[in-house]
Amino acid sequence: MTGKKTFTMIKPLAFKQGYTGKILDRILEEGYLIVALKMYFLCKREAKAFYEVHKERPFYDELTDYMASGPIVAAILQKDNAVSDYRKLIGATNPKDAAPGTIRDLYGTDLSRNAVHGSDSDENALIECRFFFSELEEMTG
Repeated sequence: MTGKKTFTMIKPLAFKQGYTGKILDRILEEGYLIVALKMYFLCKREAKAFYEVHKERPFYDELTDYMASGPIVAAILQKDNAVSDYRKLIGATNPKDAAPGTIRDLYGTDLSRNAVHGSDSDENALIECRFFFSELEEMTG
């Protein structure tokens, strides 16, 4: 998986505002193959488990409440240099700081509701993909 796959999640507000199709279209336009895709409703326990790396941060409870507030769309994306290229495509965590035309610039609302999650390393991409998808779901032809 190293280097060729990454994980993304379309967050509840972007889903609610109808941006899922536009975000997925943008991902495809950038040359990614969507290897696995599912809509899911995280419960608070699952949101806390997914974002456990942030549990000591002051925004943890707000983030996990938000992530459990509505449906998300989880996806595994495949492309050479998947993680680093996707981080560039989505832009800075705070949409106000995101480069023009990036996903977070176009569809993010604010720092805590920034439209999408994207893995920050190959190692975390593997962990995050396996959080949402079984090995069978991750397989590609």
